[in-house]
Amino acid sequence: MQYREDFNSLVGSSEDNTTVNRRSFIQTAVGVGFAAAVAPVCAQTMIKTDRVGLTDGVTKLNVAGAEVPMYFVKPEGKINLPVILVISEIFGVHEHIADVARRFAKQGYLALAPELFVRQGDAKNAESVAVLIKEIISKVPDAQVMGDLDAAVAWAGNNGGDIKRLGITGFCWGGRITWMYSAYNPSVKAGVAWYGKLLGDASALTPKHPIDIASGLKTPVLGLYGAKDQGIPVESVFKMEVELKKGNSKSEFKVYENSGHAFNADYRPSYNEADAKDGWNRCLAWFKANGVV
Repeated sequence: MQYREDFNSLVGSSEDNTTVNRRSFIQTAVGVGFAAAVAPVCAQTMIKTDRVGLTDGVTKLNVAGAEVPMYFVKPEGKINLPVILVISEIFGVHEHIADVARRFAKQGYLALAPELFVRQGDAKNAESVAVLIKEIISKVPDAQVMGDLDAAVAWAGNNGGDIKRLGITGFCWGGRITWMYSAYNPSVKAGVAWYGKLLGDASALTPKHPIDIASGLKTPVLGLYGAKDQGIPVESVFKMEVELKKGNSKSEFKVYENSGHAFNADYRPSYNEADAKDGWNRCLAWFKANGVV
C-alpha cells in the first residue's frame, strides 16, 4: 500500500539517525521503575501482576544498526501464541507498561513492549515532561517507529508468536501509534488505542496523523477516550468518526464521560478504576472478536 511505501522511503534517509549509535541505555532499566518526569506516583492504586506461569525478559532488536531494547512476556512453555504489541506513553517502557504486557500474557498472549525512544535518549531520565517532549519525543520519526515495530513483529515470529494473529494497543503517544501502525501494516488484525492524539500538524517526522489515514483504514481499531481529556478534545473523536465512516471502517469509539486523559494509568492520579476495568474488558473482547486470540 502507498502509505507503507511512503514510510519505507523515509527509513534511514534522515540525518536524525546520527543518534543511532547511542548505546547508553541500560538494558535492565526496561520495564523497571518510573520516569523521573512522572510525579506523583500513586503506589497504593498500582496494579501489580505476578510472573507465575510466565516467561519474561529483555531482548534487543537490531534495526539498521541500532539496538532497540524490548520487554517480552509470554505463558511459560507455550508456542504459536497470538501477539500483542504494547506501545508506551511518552515515559517509555517503565513498570506500568511492563505490567500491562504481563496482563496480556496471563490471557495467553506473547506481549512485546519495545523501547521506541532509545535513539533519541533515555525517556526515564528526563527531568520534566516539558524537557522530555522537547529533547526526546519531538525528535522521534514515525518512519523509525514503524520500522522498529516491524522488527518486533519479526522477532515474535521467530520466538513463539503467531504473527497471523497480530494485535496492537497503546497509551497516549502509543495510542496515536496504534492508529498509525494499524494503517501501515496490513497484517495487524485489530488495534486498541487508549486516548491517543487524533489530529495534528504535518511535519517531516510526523507527515500524517490518525485523521489523515482514517478514511482508508482497513484494520478495526477500538478507541478508548475520556470526555474530560484536556489535551484531546472529544470533538476530535467526533471528527475522526466522520472520516472513518467515509471508508466504511469497522472501527469504534468508547468515550468515558467521567474520565480525563490517562484514565488507565493506575500509577497516576488520573486513574479511573471503573473506566479502566471496563476499557480492559472491551480491549480483550475486541481482540477476540477480530481474530487476535
